[in-house]
Amino acid sequence: MKKMHSKKSYIYVNCEYGFEHSILIPCEDPVNELVYILIIRHNLPIYVEKELTEDIQKFIKERSTEYFNEETSKLITDAKENIINLEDITKEWENILKEEMAEYGECRCASDDELFATAYHKMVHSPALETMLQLEHMYSKTVRQKTEEKKRLIQELSERQSYEMNNAVDRLDKDMTESKINELVARHYETHSLLQAKLNSELDTLKEAQRREYREWLMQMLEQKQTNSSLPTPNSPLVPPEILMPCYRIDRDIQDTPILEESFTIHLGSQLKQMHNIRILSGNVMDLCIVEDNKQSTEPTPQLLQTALALYSNDLSGLVLLADNKIGSRWTQEFQEVCQKSTEFHFPHIEDQLDKISNIAQKYLKSDHRCGSRNANSELLQPGDFYITRHSNLAQVHVIFHMVSDDSLRGNDINSRHSVVLGLRNILKTACSNDITSLTIPLLLQYEMTEEMTISWCEKRAELVFKCVKGFMIEMASWGGSDLKNLQFMVPQGISNQVFQSLTEMLPRIFKVSNPKILQ
Repeated sequence: MKKMHSKKSYIYVNCEYGFEHSILIPCEDPVNELVYILIIRHNLPIYVEKELTEDIQKFIKERSTEYFNEETSKLITDAKENIINLEDITKEWENILKEEMAEYGECRCASDDELFATAYHKMVHSPALETMLQLEHMYSKTVRQKTEEKKRLIQELSERQSYEMNNAVDRLDKDMTESKINELVARHYETHSLLQAKLNSELDTLKEAQRREYREWLMQMLEQKQTNSSLPTPNSPLVPPEILMPCYRIDRDIQDTPILEESFTIHLGSQLKQMHNIRILSGNVMDLCIVEDNKQSTEPTPQLLQTALALYSNDLSGLVLLADNKIGSRWTQEFQEVCQKSTEFHFPHIEDQLDKISNIAQKYLKSDHRCGSRNANSELLQPGDFYITRHSNLAQVHVIFHMVSDDSLRGNDINSRHSVVLGLRNILKTACSNDITSLTIPLLLQYEMTEEMTISWCEKRAELVFKCVKGFMIEMASWGGSDLKNLQFMVPQGISNQVFQSLTEMLPRIFKVSNPKILQ
């Protein structure tokens, strides 16, 4: 509960370095952060940090004692004279109840997104689920067809331009000059850019139309269900006619690469033990995001069922995706292409999310309130930083943690204080605070096997990540929030059986695996 008294401002004067600073008492801000701000603001030498910290701590202690003595004396005097301001006390309690308790908070109109989320959550847990998934699947096939057409047109243009350029180069000694070739290059670039912009615009328009139509249909479906319990049949002009034909299934011609996996149940905690499911598997990280597309089927894949049911719940799934220090760069290009294969009905599209995150990051990196360990001249993200995107159109995850990494992870000398390892700790903390109960982590902090990743290298890296994550999970008990029920460690696809077996044998030694006791 908040204290009934207000704060009082005191002026801290430092005669040695000639500056003043106002400090509110009681002081709730960390002293070390205040010292760092003063050093930066007044351009003080870094070696005064210890002396300045001690001086400010002494000042805060003396002024706090003075302040509380004044407050106590005033309360005692008012009590002796029977002076009680009931109106002020009542207003203070009223404000506290409004701020701390939702039932007493000020009522406000729900936004369109909140209304849609409520309607979707109601309908997805009703018999309308199958109809909703079928409509989403039809929308997705339309977008995929449009995307394939876009790729085909761009490829045809590129091949045609390459043919023209080769002919021009062959005629360089005859009727073609370098200036004409430069003009041809410029014309090709302009034509290619215009076509790509046109196709992107058509695709974005289609997605926005699908998003608007789907939301309107869902609200109509909820309204009719509440009145006469009948569901409207989706009849959308934004789906291709061929998908309305009777479906038939075909066998896959390409066999999937075998996936190595092993599951364990563990108990962690210093006093009250918590049960967790841990799984280690090999595979491509994009397999957790890509929704399988059978062009001959009109039925949605089962992958989307669990994603839809848990979308507006306290049981979300997350994935740690390694990225570089520039938001939306080539490292995340493959992931962006996966997101663009279908319409995002619930959250902003991936491009809009990344643009907003980039703008916020640039404002933060250019500000004067950055962490002391960060390079003051850098406007790029650093290893261990991460940003979050939300999704409803991926196969097995709702939340993506894009964590910045660098080439130092290829070495063999990283430890528990490495910035990326500490970034994992912050990700686990964020997951617990936001109802993410399932999380997938790259065990080796790499996605592909390389030459330097020997058996000893893999074992050392896995042991480091296992031990650090175990410590973070034990620490989670004091963080509050949701428990991390399911934890997946993913290793690169193509890892040898010998290395994988070594890692699976290591996990039970580091974590406490639950084994049944058999009584004779």
